[in-house]
Order: sequence, then C-alpha cells, then structure tokens
Amino acid sequence: MLEEVESWLTSHSWSAADRPLGQLLEAKRQTGRTVSVVLPALDEEATVGAIVTTIRDALMTDALPLVDELVVLDSGSTDRTAEVAAAAGARVVPRDSILPRLPALPGKGEVLWRSLLATTGDIICFIDADLREFSAAFVSGIIGPLLTDPDIQFVKAMYDRPLETGDEGAGAGQGGRVTELVARPLLNLHWPQLAGFVQPLGGEYAARRSLLERLPFPVGYGVELGLLVDSLHTVGLDALAQVDVGVRKHRHQGGQALGRMAAAIYRTAQLRLTRGHLVRPRLTQFDRGDEGFVPRTTDVDTEERPPMAEIPEYAARRAA
Repeated sequence: MLEEVESWLTSHSWSAADRPLGQLLEAKRQTGRTVSVVLPALDEEATVGAIVTTIRDALMTDALPLVDELVVLDSGSTDRTAEVAAAAGARVVPRDSILPRLPALPGKGEVLWRSLLATTGDIICFIDADLREFSAAFVSGIIGPLLTDPDIQFVKAMYDRPLETGDEGAGAGQGGRVTELVARPLLNLHWPQLAGFVQPLGGEYAARRSLLERLPFPVGYGVELGLLVDSLHTVGLDALAQVDVGVRKHRHQGGQALGRMAAAIYRTAQLRLTRGHLVRPRLTQFDRGDEGFVPRTTDVDTEERPPMAEIPEYAARRAA
C-alpha cells in the first residue's frame, strides 16, 4: 500500500460515533447546508418503508432536522414500492418523470444521475433501498464529514457484511464477491490511491452537489466505481473519506447477476483507462435447459450520462 494511502487511512477514516448528532446539527445550522437523501428503488416494497420511517423518525424531526429532503426515486417498480414509500413519508418521484425528453436507460446509475434534477440539497446522500435492519447512522455517519469539514467532498460508508451463502472465506470487513474478485484488484492495480476504501462498491455514499454535477454517471452497475475514480481525478484523495457505519444487511444476488455486474464494472474501469474507441462488449452466460446448457448473451452496460452541469434543464433550474 502506498505511504500516502496509509496516511489517508489514519486521517480520513472515521466511525459514525465520532460526530454526535448534536455536533452535526450545529454544523448544519452554521453553514446553512441542506441535505437530500435519495433511495433508488426497483421493487423494494419489503424494505423501503422501514428505511424511510427510520430516517424520518431519527433525522427529520423538529428537534433534529438533519435531513431536509427524502426522495424515493422509483425506476419502474411493478410491486407496491411507491405506495409503501409514500405512506412512510417519502416523496416518491418516478424516474421517467425527470428529464422526459431523454428516454430513460435501464440501470441504477441512470436513476442516481436523474436524482440531481429531482432534489435540491447541497449535500446528496444515496442509500440503497434493499437494506434490512437499517440504522439512521448510515445517513448521519456519511454526511457528517461533509457538514463539519469544508475540504471533504465525497464520503463512502464502510461496514461489516454478514457471511453470504457461497461466500466461502468471507469475513467481517470484507466486500462482496464482485468487490473482492473484480473491483479491489482493479483499484489496487490502476488507481492505488483508492486502495484504502473498504467498500468501494457500496451503495451508501454522500457527496457535495457541486462535485456530483461535474461527474459523468455510468448508467448501470459501474456507477459506484466510476464516481469513485472520477472523484479522485476531480478533487484528489484528500477530499475523499470513509465512515464506519456498522453492519450492512441486504438482499444478495445470484451468480449470474453478479457476473453481469462484474462485466459492467470492468468495462467502466476500461473506459477510464483508455477513453478511446472500444467495441461494445457482450457477455455470454449459461443456463441449464432440458437438453443441456443453453447460452444467453446480453449487452454489458456501457452507456454513460454526461455531467449534469451540461444539461440545459439543470442549468436553467440552478440559475432560477
């Protein structure tokens, strides 16, 4: 590990408990910064309501108004996600209602990109909507450095992950299979300054709007790696940080879904390494059918949305 990264781990890695809620509220009052929390959601009726309720009860009260805006951005759910989220007190925004002149592309990154137009906060906090036993420390922990330190611009959550079925050898502090087999090797080899991030692909992170609006957003699974790498190049390692928020429990995906995720993440890294002309990649996987293995080929997510600051509708809203 680079000496620079060892120093960064000491100076830019914290616990959520390091910044009590009272300290955060006072910092928020002094700076006037506003906070938006965004939950990208697709068919998450089983978990989204509890997450929204926890945030509202803990961080959006008269006594502790730490979060100003809580948005569930629904990317086409066919279950009761929108209804459950609204009943719990979130503002639900359909993905396709934002920037309707651009047909929406499938993928989480597309939803996060559009959320910049659906929110107003100076600080934007992204939280995955499939978390179980959710703690408000996921939010307060990662917005804390952004409220108290003007030099910090991007904060990732770090956490323990309970052992998954099929994750032989996984333990506390380790990432998932795609993190350990794809993302961490890529970062260590090509962006060693980012080797200190415990959960580089985690879906819980917060950043200043002024940074996010300058970054391109991969529309699919590569969005977390893309934003992390581009933030490093845009503002430097000392503007990045991570906060320990405890334990993360969520719905785990099957092996083939993880394969598609890994391919998209590799492609995102490849684009940032070359920025040249590349053939659109495809991924072939296999399902067992009645007569043996059947190949199934899909396109790998490669589309990226431009920095939101370049979108006329966003510029017009900011100027208003």
